Amino acid sequence: LALKSGLSEPEANQLMQAAPMHDLGKIGIPDHILLKQGKLTPEEFDVIKTHTEIGYEIIGPQNSELLNLGRLIALTHHEKWNATGYPRKLRGEEIPLVGRLVAVGDVFDALTSVRPYKKAWTLEDALALIEKEAGEHFDPRLAKIFIGLRPELVKIMERFQDKEEFHGG
Repeated sequence: LALKSGLSEPEANQLMQAAPMHDLGKIGIPDHILLKQGKLTPEEFDVIKTHTEIGYEIIGPQNSELLNLGRLIALTHHEKWNATGYPRKLRGEEIPLVGRLVAVGDVFDALTSVRPYKKAWTLEDALALIEKEAGEHFDPRLAKIFIGLRPELVKIMERFQDKEEFHGG
């Protein structure tokens, strides 16, 4: 997605290394909320939402380009194209490109993975949601590119997910 959206290979590689830092702030969320099996209350969800700023603060300003990129991703990966995201309610291209890129990948991964509170979605259902949320949750250009990556997504899912969890066929 990063390459197809215009990032150079070195930039895409750096993003691949920094992206796993996106949820670092979840170490600051109490386990009784983070691991809850049922639906979160509005108050619990407010606590979950603080993980973006916690991760940003944990990393802090660095002399490392990679860590600064991870810090920016941690802060912005839950912003939404229509300004209904968090923590700063950024809109459209106010959201750094790396945050918009990770948002698509993070949601796709969450949808297609088994969680204590849900089954994995099929590839088709996950892509349909990303298409539906283009211009709302997601950068519409990135959503369109991502949907076009279906063959690559199938290969990635087959490689990294248990076959029993893979429904994308």
